[in-house]
Amino acid sequence: MIDEFVTDMREFSTSVSGCDSPAAIIMFADHYYADMRDVIEQLDYAMSPETVIVGDALSKFRFTNDAQFGSSAAVSLVFAVEMNKPPGIGETQFHAVLSSGLSPVGPTYTTSVIEKTGVFTDIAARREGSVDNIDGETLLNQVKDELGGEDKFWDLFIGVTKKRKYSIRQEKVGSMTSLAFHLVLGRSPRWFYVHGGGLKTDDTFRFYYSNPTTALSSTAAVSSHLRSFNQGRNDTTVVDKVEVFGGLIFACPDIFYEPNIKSSPFLDNFPGVTLGGSFCSSVIGRRVLTKYVKESQEQKEVQCCVHVNCSVYLIMSYTPSLN
Repeated sequence: MIDEFVTDMREFSTSVSGCDSPAAIIMFADHYYADMRDVIEQLDYAMSPETVIVGDALSKFRFTNDAQFGSSAAVSLVFAVEMNKPPGIGETQFHAVLSSGLSPVGPTYTTSVIEKTGVFTDIAARREGSVDNIDGETLLNQVKDELGGEDKFWDLFIGVTKKRKYSIRQEKVGSMTSLAFHLVLGRSPRWFYVHGGGLKTDDTFRFYYSNPTTALSSTAAVSSHLRSFNQGRNDTTVVDKVEVFGGLIFACPDIFYEPNIKSSPFLDNFPGVTLGGSFCSSVIGRRVLTKYVKESQEQKEVQCCVHVNCSVYLIMSYTPSLN
């Protein structure tokens, strides 16, 4: 079914644009399906790096082709460039930016034991480069101590770096490295457990915690980046002006005390422009401009498509034709 879902989008894009990767995809995945990460990672592997993908990974939606409500696992709105557009028609472009509220804590670990129980995964781990296992209780106590006490953070996650093999139908198998976040739910004397699956022995991970200070700083950085779209809008000497005509925000629930912080980067830079959005517990954001902590050259190639404690901004713009 995953291959069919991906292939349908490729075939539609090819029929419209002559290219099997569309310009953008807005995706909604049903919350009933506990972990749509595999689908999104397969989509990430299959599409061109230029394809922007945003959306809600755990949502409720109604799809007009459904025989009954909730029978589809996911639905996508696919935007493809028309290859035979009339003269004088410009280009519509899609830009995605991420504001993250996560900060790393502690060293890098390697999973030594993985056991899947329903929608949860039990993990035992060791420090990267060590052979000695650390039980779950000791591990989370170390994180707690580094954070200065259990009440110092809102939510705790692990960011797992995974290298997996992928293929679409009969195409050649390839590999891709990705970063996946999992919410830490608890611990026992033997291990700690997280939400979701897809982990394997010898995956590496770090702990991340929700940090309002990081979130505010990241939101300010997004606002500064969006300000660049305004450059030249009022300059009559600029020929190919970029006109922002709309935006969407997919945002996790606020960890701020002030209202409208998450919408401010768009509202401050594009007053009067149409804006919509959705609150999500898990946000899809592929090829977004972001900076998770990277400690090696290899990590620069790691992509993350499903984010937590964040906001993803989709900016839609139009550049008039020069003809």
